[in-house]
Formats: sequence, structure tokens, C-alpha cells
Amino acid sequence: MIDPKIFLAVDNCVFSKRWTRPAEWMNVLSSMGVYFVEASADNECDPLYMGREYMLRWAQEVRTASENTGVKVANLYSGHGTYATLGLTHPDIAVRERIQNDWIKPLADIAANVGAGIGFYCHAFSDYVLQNPDIYSETEEDLYTRLADIAAYCRDIGIRTPGVEQMYTPHQIPWTIEGSKRLLKEVFGRSQAPFYLTLDTGHQSGQCKFLRPDIRSMKEMVNRFRIKGDLDSCWLGPKSAYDLFNQMIHKPEDEAICMMEQILQEIDRYPYLFADESDGDTYRWLEELGCYSPIVHLQQTTGTSSSHQPFTEACNRNGLIFGEPVLRALAKSYQTPDEEGLPPKCNEIYLTLEIFSGTSEMNVDIIKKLQDSINYWRQFIPEDGMPLSEILKTFE
Repeated sequence: MIDPKIFLAVDNCVFSKRWTRPAEWMNVLSSMGVYFVEASADNECDPLYMGREYMLRWAQEVRTASENTGVKVANLYSGHGTYATLGLTHPDIAVRERIQNDWIKPLADIAANVGAGIGFYCHAFSDYVLQNPDIYSETEEDLYTRLADIAAYCRDIGIRTPGVEQMYTPHQIPWTIEGSKRLLKEVFGRSQAPFYLTLDTGHQSGQCKFLRPDIRSMKEMVNRFRIKGDLDSCWLGPKSAYDLFNQMIHKPEDEAICMMEQILQEIDRYPYLFADESDGDTYRWLEELGCYSPIVHLQQTTGTSSSHQPFTEACNRNGLIFGEPVLRALAKSYQTPDEEGLPPKCNEIYLTLEIFSGTSEMNVDIIKKLQDSINYWRQFIPEDGMPLSEILKTFE
């Protein structure tokens, strides 16, 4: 059984527009006792914005600063710029090609240049696609093909663990546990090159909104509608199901029950729009897929939003994410039998603090909440590169 090495890292998006040169953020991190960093495209290393020549200069700056500080760029990661687009699933093929070949691959080249891994998220399914099962299937297939090409490209330039981030709503796959396994199998099967997930400890906050209704819950929706006059936050999936519901509420009770069955049949044509209860459980994700997640983004959360809170005493008081349960869940994932079609389990995991800073937030407050978060996690990862089994022994 693989006994993965565990590292503590920080995503430098927290320093965006403040500490922007490699020497600056590496010096800050080394002073905090962190020696592994995830370099975010949002912090002045985005190939689309900066261009090839700048990116090559940036890579040289990284190598020089790394020698001076001992801080290593473990991974490069996409940022909000490409996250905000349809990207790899854009309806215009020229845009898809541009994102694939002129953004992701150049970022991978820079990652290989500095000896780092890579992760990204830059696709989404528009509502038009979601409302058409055949088009959804075609779009999904095209995405898998493109991810497979990226996986093979990364393998050929020496990147061992490229991957895509797990999300939490139907229009951004993978967003369910089973959907994530399918994506990994599809990409690995098509490319024969390892491709992985990035799990995020706050990305289980949306799935509970998109559970498949049954007759009982639909009756509750009817009662709510009759009291409030609208379907506020009631999830039926496709627009066609809502259209049927709007017809149903004006029918006598016996006819309404029959129409509920019709609605459920319509819903079943759109399985990709619904999650299971377990998809909203961070620890279930870690138990099932942690071994296929070379990067785990750490954020504190109350479970109601993905707001990238720090691990301060105040945030931890109401939070759900804690060191020992996270590490035990990861260990459980390595104890599960290998599943046919999935890539090899990871040998290393970078637990990466992904904490956001506000536009008007003071630098001193940013440093404080980041240092508090680092101090919290250093209780559980006192030394980078420790085997997971050795870490767990410290809890006994």
C-alpha cells in the first residue's frame, strides 16, 4: 500500500496585487516557515495576460528566489481569469483551442521549467447545454478528449500529476463523487497518462441544493408555492420539469399526483443535474478520492459557502474542517482497493492553504490570518515530506 508523503503549502493568490514578485512572496513564506508554494496565475504569472517572454523571465526569477530562500514552487494553478469563462467548453471551437493550446499548455511549459506540477479549472456548461441532454453529452465528450490531450502533453514534458479542480454545481464538472471518478477514468483511458483531481475542502457547499426530489419533497414544494407564490430555491433540474410543475399546481389533487410521476420521469432524463447526499460531505470526498488528489486546497468553511476562510481561532470555532479528520480521511482513501480504470494513487499530497484576501483588507491582517492558519496546520504536519502513517502515529 502506498504511504504518501504530506507537505504543507500556500497558494500565493492570498498575496495577489500586494507581494507579486517571486522573491517577495517567497521571502514572506520562508519567514512563516513554509517552503512549498502553489503559484496562482492571478499573482502575475498568467500566460494569456503576460505573454511568453515575461513568463520565461518569471521562471528565471522563481529559480533564483528559490535558491535564495529555500522555497520551492510545488505547483502552478489557474486563477479567476480563466475560471470566469466557458473556456474548454466554449461553443466556439476557436476559443476552446485557444484555451487548450495557448493557455494551459504554455502554463504547463512554465511549470515544467521550474520543476512544478500543474492544476487548473477553466470550463463550464452553459444553461443551453444543460437543457439539452444530447448536446450535454457531446460537450462532455469533447471536454474529456481535450483533458486527455492535456494529460498526455504534461506527461511528455515531465509533469507527473496534472489535474483539474473539483467543483460543486451542475454546470461545473466534476461536482459529484461518481462524476469525478468517471472523469478520471475517461481521461486516463483516452490518454494512458495520469490525470488527477484537486479536492477543495469548501467545495462541498453547493451539492445539497441540487438533490433529486421525490414525491414527498415535491408535495412540500407545492405547499410552499401555495403559501409563498413562488418556487424560491426549489430544485427540479431542467426547465421542462419546472414547466410541468407550473401546470401541476393548477390541477386537482388526484391529477397532480399523476403529474408528479411525470415530472420525476422528466427529471430522470437529466441525471447530470443532481447530486447525492454524500456529495455534500467533505470527508466522504477525501475518503473516496483523496488518494487521487495530489493537491488538496484547504479552506475553513461552515458548509454553507466556499468563502476561503482562514484557520483562525474564530473561524475554526464554527468551522467543519480540522487537521486530524482530514488526514485520517486521506489515509482511508489509501486503504481502499485500487479501482479499475483510475490512474495510479498519488505518492505525494500537497495540503495547500487557499485563503483569499479582500480588496480593502490591510496587509497586517492578511499576514496575521495566514500565519494563524499555518500555525494551526503545522500541529499536524510538523515536517514536510513526512509519510502519512508517521503523522497518524502522532495522534495515538
